[in-house]
Amino acid sequence: MIGRWHGLIIDCPDPATLASFYEQLLGMQRVQDEGDWVVIGDAPDRPGIAFQRVADFRAPSWPDPAHPQQMHVDVRVESLDEGAKRVAELGAVRLAGGGDTFRVFADPAGHPFCLVAW
Repeated sequence: MIGRWHGLIIDCPDPATLASFYEQLLGMQRVQDEGDWVVIGDAPDRPGIAFQRVADFRAPSWPDPAHPQQMHVDVRVESLDEGAKRVAELGAVRLAGGGDTFRVFADPAGHPFCLVAW
């Protein structure tokens, strides 16, 4: 092992708003907030997700390769229907695609993520 995972950094136009969305989606807490840089996680000394302000942010398009998603988060839920309802209430938008075990959404900044259930 060379190192340990420290975090995932997500570009966005509004770090505070997107961090709030993921705090509610994942049950995490804000561990750092510097305006243009917001981090959420389980605890300050554990890996987290950071949101950094990008002035000319261009949201990815699903599934358009001209504006690729580059990465996405999978979130496991007990019920796809209930999960879909709750993320929509937080501002997520349903995207094309999905199947019996997953559904595709965009967060408020346009990043794709999936709800998955087995």
